[in-house]
Amino acid sequence: MNASHTHALPRPARSPVVWGPGIAVTAVAAAVAYAVAHWVPGLNPSIVAVLLGALVTNLHLHRSVLHAGTKLAGKSLLRCAVVLLGLQLSLPELAHLGGRGLAVVIVTVAITFAGSQLLARWLGVSPARGLLVATGFSICGASAVAAMEPVADGDEEDTGVAVALVTLCGSLAIIVLPLLRGPLGLDVTDFGSWVGASVHDVGQTVATAQRVPGALTTAVVVKLTRVVLLAPLVAGVTVAKRCRKLRADQYTEKSGSRTEGDAKNTRMPPPVPLFVAGFLVAIALTSTGWLPTGLLSAAKTAQSILLVAALFGLGTGIHVAALVRTGRRSLVLGLASWVLVAAVAYAGVRIAAL
Repeated sequence: MNASHTHALPRPARSPVVWGPGIAVTAVAAAVAYAVAHWVPGLNPSIVAVLLGALVTNLHLHRSVLHAGTKLAGKSLLRCAVVLLGLQLSLPELAHLGGRGLAVVIVTVAITFAGSQLLARWLGVSPARGLLVATGFSICGASAVAAMEPVADGDEEDTGVAVALVTLCGSLAIIVLPLLRGPLGLDVTDFGSWVGASVHDVGQTVATAQRVPGALTTAVVVKLTRVVLLAPLVAGVTVAKRCRKLRADQYTEKSGSRTEGDAKNTRMPPPVPLFVAGFLVAIALTSTGWLPTGLLSAAKTAQSILLVAALFGLGTGIHVAALVRTGRRSLVLGLASWVLVAAVAYAGVRIAAL
């Protein structure tokens, strides 16, 4: 066969990506999650969505025709939810927190983020999963996991497990934290600060604080201050990874072991993912006070719906067989991180009140 005949051979056509069936199933699952949460008071639709996704996968109902749509939901919809979350934040409102309150938030985030990764190392949990769990518990649950996911270099299972853990522990906080208010000697304001500094997801924070009348405003202000730290945390981790990669590349060049292919395959992540930049732009827009209240209310509703839909998509990546192999260590990590953030936040609130 000559060269002309070789070039004339047609290339096999790629199968078109079909998102429709998976997106349709995701929409139905999100509606079911809200319905179940409505029928069962105190049950968060987020955890219902994660459980539904895991149930669909482990009952072998997650057919290949659904994969493209549920994967799109687990990534793109979750990132859209992160951007819309920025419209719930206003810098002038956060300024009322004060110096001591801001210090409590920063110290809580820093200790939880570093401590959770140390716990992951001691427990033998992978660095990627440890990073995602640390981010979710220290900042804002599933939204924070989504923001860190492009940087963590983990797989879908790491992301799904991290989301499941922060959703589970955040839901437990709705029940447990109000019961501890009396034994821990917290007044209404201090309880609100403790909830805002320790509970993961914004919705879970609101649900927890609402169980103690008068605590909601403080809890939301403290919580949203934590959320603002999401962008600098992701940027800091990204820059650190870039620096480590550059040092590794310089070392391999000096040793003469680096090939031309290695150079081409080296991919530097951007300092801030595009959707995190969108999150910052959304905060800036809200801070101007130009956006009408109706638009902000609609954006908040859309953010909640997108988050629940995305959590179903992430839930489809949770395989029980894989969790059995590493589930105990991951579960211990999640519970330990939950205790860590609650303990550090409580100590900070008590010290700040002196």
